[in-house]
Amino acid sequence: MIPTSFDYARATSLDDAIARLGAGDGVKLVAGGHSLIPLMKLRLSEPTTLIDIARIPGLSGIKEKDGKIEIGAATTHHAVATAALLRDKCVALAETAETIGDPQVRNRGTIGGSLAHADPAADYPAILLALDAEIHIKGKGGWRAVKAADFFQGLFTVDLQPEEIIAGVQLKPQKAAAYAKLHQRASHFAIVGVAASLDVAGGTVSAARVALTGASTHAMRLANVEAALAGKALSDDTIAAAAAVAGDGIDDINADIHASADYRRAMIKVFTRRALEGARARA
Repeated sequence: MIPTSFDYARATSLDDAIARLGAGDGVKLVAGGHSLIPLMKLRLSEPTTLIDIARIPGLSGIKEKDGKIEIGAATTHHAVATAALLRDKCVALAETAETIGDPQVRNRGTIGGSLAHADPAADYPAILLALDAEIHIKGKGGWRAVKAADFFQGLFTVDLQPEEIIAGVQLKPQKAAAYAKLHQRASHFAIVGVAASLDVAGGTVSAARVALTGASTHAMRLANVEAALAGKALSDDTIAAAAAVAGDGIDDINADIHASADYRRAMIKVFTRRALEGARARA
């Protein structure tokens, strides 16, 4: 279909974009456009004005500062997937980006757009939950940082106000992490995706963060799996026991043409085990 008519403007800075967001109703931001434009074509979203933020100076790029990795919101999936810094210090995030969509999507879509849209089958939310990342946000009231665990709140619902913009993501380097997913063949969205990050000392798990996407209304931590790992030797038996409880207690499991709720529930356990094994291989 053809979208309704709209005005277009290119923001020159974050402050300029924030001011334009507050100038009237029906204003939307666009960077890569891979979440918003399809909705506009279906007329599920009918903005009156699009504000292009893709070329705001400093809004894209990946760097290390004060021992943490910073990723600008307008950084494309391809840039995340191929960044030497991430390949060296947080390869699970680079590998996650590598699984998103197809080359066209990866070269246009951005990490900030994906997080703001928060599709329940998106890949970034799970890996950022497992990496305990922070989402950096700017609005008229200034800056704030939100933990990924608090950012994803429900179906297409995040902790982002109408006149705020995601500026970037910050996380600590982490090598002992992995992401495993069962993907839709056409879109490569996750039917079930699980990310795992392990802190290991002397062969024992001191802390674990395990997150799920694709199976419910939004990405979430699997607290029972984390509890089953904490303080235990990182053995085959420990991983098997932790994976066996993955998905237990989640009532709202998705069911659609791609997979039934029962199948998804079974695959949560399978891909939790695969993610844990992948993280252990890097520990």
